[in-house]
Amino acid sequence: MSQVAVNPVNETVKEKKTIKSYLGKFAPLLALVILCIGFAVLSDKFLTLDNITNIFRQSSINALLAVGMLLAILTAGIDLSVGSILALSIMIMGLVSVTWSMHPILGILSVLVVGAGFGFFNGILLTKLRLPHPFISTMGTQFIARGLALIVTAAAPIAGFPYMIQFLGSEFIGPMPVSFLLVIVVYVIMHIFLTRTQTGRYIYAIGGNPEAARLSGINVDRVLVIVYTISGLMAGLAGLVMVGRVNSAFPLAGLQYETDAIAAVIIGGASFMGGVGTVSGTLIGAMTIAVLRNGLNLLNVSADSQLAIIGMVIIGAVFVDVLRNRKKKK
Repeated sequence: MSQVAVNPVNETVKEKKTIKSYLGKFAPLLALVILCIGFAVLSDKFLTLDNITNIFRQSSINALLAVGMLLAILTAGIDLSVGSILALSIMIMGLVSVTWSMHPILGILSVLVVGAGFGFFNGILLTKLRLPHPFISTMGTQFIARGLALIVTAAAPIAGFPYMIQFLGSEFIGPMPVSFLLVIVVYVIMHIFLTRTQTGRYIYAIGGNPEAARLSGINVDRVLVIVYTISGLMAGLAGLVMVGRVNSAFPLAGLQYETDAIAAVIIGGASFMGGVGTVSGTLIGAMTIAVLRNGLNLLNVSADSQLAIIGMVIIGAVFVDVLRNRKKKK
């Protein structure tokens, strides 16, 4: 019988490539684990049940915003308006359910409809006006939504929401916040949407090469409108959770929330170049941001220093993305 010679050099190269691929795939999770271990060593309060529950609650709003942001970034776009859409959505909900004393279900529907509607408006601006980049259109709608949020109640906050509206942000099932259970449900649905549906596959295709996607028969404009509509819907849903936590709606809610959402997506392994990213990675990214903020608070790090640290983390994540794209080109 003839024996096939095995080249030990080739085998070593294959093993190295396998190790690198695993490290690249699980790098966000590994970074989160290391971060948790570090804070657990530095603070004896970090691993307490109350604090872990608090981390889940803190991560919920950003996680919902981030999964919508993921869709935009997968298409090589961005949505800078999510924080302002959140604010406008909850102010309209406040008018419907508190000021006008309408049924809470109508209030919940209003926050979701306003969020999705403004996201749809983003998509139409991008596809019909042919603006050069979503950065331009969503920056414009960021100011429009924030201005409307201030106008509708003359910049006055609204408080005293009914229990049905507060439920998602305030209640627990055992030690688990209902808001984080909602995040899990949303993320499972979004994972199925991106990996098991035709539209989900189109989103990755558009991010990889929009012109090739268009030539292959994909209705790129339609997919982009869907993407930004979902992003707006997630902003409205995040607003519903926020109101449940604080029992108040105020027009300056959501300031700079888009920054944390973008950071979560990029830390989770998505690429600004489009076509690369996962729902699970985005959840890990959102948890990383929440753990980082929580741990720094436990260590009594000032809010100003926290901003600087998170800024450095974002730059680091983007730099890793740049290095990854350079290797792909090579």
